[in-house]
Amino acid sequence: MNLIDDIAAIRFPLPGPGSVSPPDLYFDACEQAERLRAEEAENLEAASEGLDADPLLLALQDARARKAAADAEIRRLLAYGREFHGARPYRLESLAEASGMTISGIRTAYGNTEITEVAREVHREPNRRTAKSQPKEALDQ
Repeated sequence: MNLIDDIAAIRFPLPGPGSVSPPDLYFDACEQAERLRAEEAENLEAASEGLDADPLLLALQDARARKAAADAEIRRLLAYGREFHGARPYRLESLAEASGMTISGIRTAYGNTEITEVAREVHREPNRRTAKSQPKEALDQ
């Protein structure tokens, strides 16, 4: 048992037979997963030795950080779909299905912070009159 190799295998599983399309790319996908595993094992070993930390705990902390980043991205995308997408925002039902959330969850998933971040990134103010937006000077920062 090699803890670091096991963690890398969990993070980057090999594709199952029949799971790659087109099928002739299956071996390429396996090779890519093996490369990613080797890189992950090398990085995890270096980090655990450099920090004198348990590799499993480091991997869990990294996964938690990736999850938090993905959740923040989802909130910004929801804000965009509801507040910035023209006169007709995306329907709550569509956003709920795509995000795996409930309709009521969509309504409360984002707020002024996400609206301000999206406005800064797309260089425009929200389109919706009902947007929970910041004053214009907050968008210009």
